[in-house]
Amino acid sequence: MTLAAATNEHLASISNTLIYSSMAVYTLAFFAYIAEWLFGSRSKVARTAAALTADARQTGAPAVTVRGAGGTAVLERPQVVVRSASGARDVPDGPGAHGGDEQGDLYGRIAVSLTALAFVVELCGVVARAASVQRAPWGNMYEFNITFSTVAVAVYLGLLALRKNVRWLGLFLITTVLLDLGLAVTVLYTASDQLVPALHSYWLYIHVSTAIFCGAVFYVGAVATILYLFKDAYENKLQTGGKPGAFARSVLERLPASASLDKFAYRVNAAVFPLWTFTIIAGAIWAGDAWGRYWNWDPKETWSFITWVAYACYLHARATAGWKGRKAAYLAMIAFGCWLFNYYGVNIFVTGKHSYAGV
Repeated sequence: MTLAAATNEHLASISNTLIYSSMAVYTLAFFAYIAEWLFGSRSKVARTAAALTADARQTGAPAVTVRGAGGTAVLERPQVVVRSASGARDVPDGPGAHGGDEQGDLYGRIAVSLTALAFVVELCGVVARAASVQRAPWGNMYEFNITFSTVAVAVYLGLLALRKNVRWLGLFLITTVLLDLGLAVTVLYTASDQLVPALHSYWLYIHVSTAIFCGAVFYVGAVATILYLFKDAYENKLQTGGKPGAFARSVLERLPASASLDKFAYRVNAAVFPLWTFTIIAGAIWAGDAWGRYWNWDPKETWSFITWVAYACYLHARATAGWKGRKAAYLAMIAFGCWLFNYYGVNIFVTGKHSYAGV
């Protein structure tokens, strides 16, 4: 074995160690987020709803008020205002937010610190993997997965650094990041190797890097959309005089209002959609250089286009009054499902010119 080969093998081993170490730190962050949710305060919107429905929780009947109308007593159910007002910025972002609960806020800060530490360790693992193959670490699904999870966490930490109220996202993000890394190191792992000839191009850095970033942002938007669907159903139940279960009260009351979640999901998807458009265009240009044709209706190309159409339909629906809310959210989930199939399904189960799974 040559010295260069031995060095590359050593760097690959370091990369694996760092990825496993990041998983350990992410696990600690996961438990810290759990503690934040257990001890953190509920959101202001949820506390208002709880106060208005106190009678319903104690007696099982909706709270009512008595109003005199010409000598006749009229029973009225008070309106439960749980959605944030248009333009309002005073809705806390989850347990312990804005110092609403000192103990919960402490656990939240610990969780964010551990997340940042795990991100740095994972990033070092990705860089070590790149050094071991002397190229961008995007040649197979294992490398894509570890880079994807790193970028997803970077998006979350970046939003926090910009003072966006997204700490409620931490628990759900870290849970799926751990699942993603677990899948990467067990099922998708591929030993360090060189690229297939078609990937030897500077377009690898342009096309694949933007695809990874878009996927990470789409993922953040999908998490917010799923939470919106649950929170919207919870709020609708409150408004109709229903009595949510203990799980809904302990979890969903700690989330932002459904309108805030819906707005956040829409903004992140809308912001990254132009970049996804560029990703497809860049891929077509690369295909022209590598294979002599800009578009071959290869399965990867086809599903990339289907994903683009699905997100375009969502953005159009979200801007149309009759399709706002849950209908648009369902379209967003279909669009993200297309993205997931484009990555996992096409790479593993479909044979084409983009078959670089390595598993």
